[in-house]
Amino acid sequence: MTPLITDIRVSIADFAVARAGTRLVTIGLGSCVAIVLYARQYGAGGLAHIMLPHAALSQHTESPGKFASTAVPHMLLQLRALGAVDGFEARLVGGSSMFTQLLPNGSVPLGTRNVLAARSACAAAGIPIVAEDTGGGHGRSVFFDLDDGSITVRSVAAGVVEL
Repeated sequence: MTPLITDIRVSIADFAVARAGTRLVTIGLGSCVAIVLYARQYGAGGLAHIMLPHAALSQHTESPGKFASTAVPHMLLQLRALGAVDGFEARLVGGSSMFTQLLPNGSVPLGTRNVLAARSACAAAGIPIVAEDTGGGHGRSVFFDLDDGSITVRSVAAGVVEL
């Protein structure tokens, strides 16, 4: 009999950590980025649905999952509380530039800035990024299975991608 997997939905500007037997899910990434951290040897991982590259861009900074610079350290704290102390790897999904025609010439799209901030946050924490499905002009949804660390990315434009 197949074990029952519990889905935890991660909302925009939020994050969650969990162990095997769980699937972390976030729906509707546009310019937002999902930062996925996984410690395979401990069967523990986390997913943040970041909305903005840095807290300086928002008046509301109370949610650490909202920004790359705060999401990664907070996920690491909670993952360490679950017993995962090392061997972390990261994967990034999202960061689309869906409305580039609305930007002034020379502007860097928010999705691109979010991806750069996610890369920077992972680098600052010493976590290697092992896979990405970022950029483009389409939305994505992420399904992170903590039983085996697999990530399924679904989108209307690009179909299904496994990371």
